[in-house]
Amino acid sequence: MQEHSSKVTSKVRSTDLKPHRSLFERLTALISPEPENRDELLEILVDAQERKLIDADALAMIEGVFQVSDLCAKDIMVPRSQMDVIDISTPITQWMPQVLATAHSRFPAVDGERDKVVGVILAKDLLRYYAEDNFDVHKMLRSVVYIPESKRLNILLRDFRANRNHMAMVVDEYGGVAGLITIEDVLEQIVGDIDDEYDFDEEEDNIIALDNEGNGKRWRVKGLTEIEQFNEVLGVNLSDKIVDTIGGFISDHLQRVPHKGDAFEIGQLHFEILRADARQVQMILIEKRSTVYAVDG
Repeated sequence: MQEHSSKVTSKVRSTDLKPHRSLFERLTALISPEPENRDELLEILVDAQERKLIDADALAMIEGVFQVSDLCAKDIMVPRSQMDVIDISTPITQWMPQVLATAHSRFPAVDGERDKVVGVILAKDLLRYYAEDNFDVHKMLRSVVYIPESKRLNILLRDFRANRNHMAMVVDEYGGVAGLITIEDVLEQIVGDIDDEYDFDEEEDNIIALDNEGNGKRWRVKGLTEIEQFNEVLGVNLSDKIVDTIGGFISDHLQRVPHKGDAFEIGQLHFEILRADARQVQMILIEKRSTVYAVDG
């Protein structure tokens, strides 16, 4: 009798541990379908953010995780023309000022040509130059990691972590160096821009000219680029009466924050959103196909 009572008590206690749900909640669970794809899941998360169940930063990071699996190295790499490199075929006194001025933690080392990357130099290893009489920069070279332009960022991030690498050289289909990418570049797709005490908002990095394709000229533009700078570089006349940045101009034009992959025309400019989160436009691909007429914001 006592044993039976103990079993009943045990069942009652285990039942008490289960969260109590109302009849309405149980019916909702039965008739509400689970998300069947990523878009439906994001819609649920956006709704949760609007109802203050999660904050905008959390939503933006979740969206960033999804974007990392969609983007490839070519989408976010630093183009070869924009790379800060060290030419070890020249005396160290010629490029050491560049090391001090840029304050990067590591540099691609080239031998005469940007396509001829022979290693990676860590800035901390160059301290030996000031301490050793027979300093040999060639002995300081670390191995180079090469990846194709098409490599997915989620896979690249996993490789960075597994191999403890922080930088990779991106090569095109012909084996030439197309650019470089760092682990920080990938992480910024998830958490947003990572600034340190050496980062500066250089206006020349806001708009990067790309190789021309077809009949138009193409640029990769940061969403926070001032419209005044945008107009000057592209030779257009977009209005800055309502907003100050090109990202703000796009959101005002669409009356919403656009999503990655959105494409549209404003005047004779073709816009494609490369990166955006729940709060703002971050990166745009822009093609100027012909003469651009003034567009009021």
